[in-house]
Amino acid sequence: MFKTIKNAVATPEVRKRLLYTLVLIIVFRFGCYITVPGVNSIALSEAMGNTNGLAGLIDMISGGAFSRFSTFAMSISPYITASIVIQLLAMIIPSLERLTKEGGEEGRQKINKYTKMLTLVLALVEAIGLYLSYKSSGIFVNNSFLTGSLVVVGLVAGTSILMWLGDQITNKGIGNGISLLIFIGIVSRLPSGITTLWNLMITNTGFSTTGLLTAIGIVIGTLVLVAGVVFVQQAERKVPVQYSKKVVGRKMVGAQNTHIPLKLAMAGVMPVIFASSFMTFPAMLIQMFVKDIETQTGFLAGLYKFSIATSTSNVGIGYSIANAIVYLLLIIGFTFFYTYATFNPAEVSNNIKKNGGFIPGIRAGKPTTEYLSSIISKLTWFGGFFLALIAILPMLLRFTSLNIAFGGTSILIVVGVALETVQQLESQLAMRHYKGFLE
Repeated sequence: MFKTIKNAVATPEVRKRLLYTLVLIIVFRFGCYITVPGVNSIALSEAMGNTNGLAGLIDMISGGAFSRFSTFAMSISPYITASIVIQLLAMIIPSLERLTKEGGEEGRQKINKYTKMLTLVLALVEAIGLYLSYKSSGIFVNNSFLTGSLVVVGLVAGTSILMWLGDQITNKGIGNGISLLIFIGIVSRLPSGITTLWNLMITNTGFSTTGLLTAIGIVIGTLVLVAGVVFVQQAERKVPVQYSKKVVGRKMVGAQNTHIPLKLAMAGVMPVIFASSFMTFPAMLIQMFVKDIETQTGFLAGLYKFSIATSTSNVGIGYSIANAIVYLLLIIGFTFFYTYATFNPAEVSNNIKKNGGFIPGIRAGKPTTEYLSSIISKLTWFGGFFLALIAILPMLLRFTSLNIAFGGTSILIVVGVALETVQQLESQLAMRHYKGFLE
């Protein structure tokens, strides 16, 4: 990985993309500290002194922007939700399905346009909900219509800027724009995590041996999780393919042996991001329209506690277990959805057959499709279960004597995006015929 980064820095064109991405990341981090108009900073520091539950999850993804009520307070979550909705609609609306599968570049641009339009609608609804939720907390200079309008417009503008930054990083930077913004938001909390570990070892009464052992356990557990995620993300099943001799023009092209690389987790980290957004969406809606929901009882209060159990342990073990089961199923479901959206066994089988190829021991056509589908299904089940277990294990450990809640979702996102970014750099180096990293 470090050699790839070194070679990327040494390549002028790739270096420009890296510097461009770095500048946009700096803009993103500056924006996290710009408070929206109409907010009382003193009252804000008191109201946001302890962000738990849903607020804590949003604050983590936004890189602390939510606790500062900055223009980027909503982060990119409306865009993620809009992407989920559009892709689900593409499964049931024939016109959207055709755009997705057969539209090519023009179809992709139209889908991207629809996603952005829906993002603005969702951002407007969420911004209004946030204003109404914190209207009675006294963090705004007053409760006039003008102040509310400024807050809502500021929040929606922040999400729009983040969409633009993500597009620019994807098109002119090193790629994976939206994922990279989430990555930077999470990594920006690393210093506070190191401070927490230090406070475990050095308390008000002096050095703590128990705190030291706990800190070492957390570090070792985190390293094990990172190693596991890297292994699953990089592991692949190579399906051999042989091509027979054929005539091309006046020449006889010889037989070739190659393979199809099938990864354990083709969908990458996106199923985890989508599942997290899907789980917290009910809590966001309830918090918009019901005041002081944390202190209430009933169906909506139970649904709210169930929804935020992904990010807090203050709701009871029953809600956490139920949340973990649904969270696991969602991650597996999104893993299958993304895998089959990016890899179509029937299409791959037809391409192999058209080019005169075959998988040894498997007949071309339908048998090849069934064989590839069987392999993909097994790999996806394993990869989906692994990602889901990594994501939910820290949630369940909150209620044990170990108390080593690492934040599995954060680790999955950070490691997954880091690996994808390195792969993007390698592909860009390969396009420029740079062979140093292949040696």
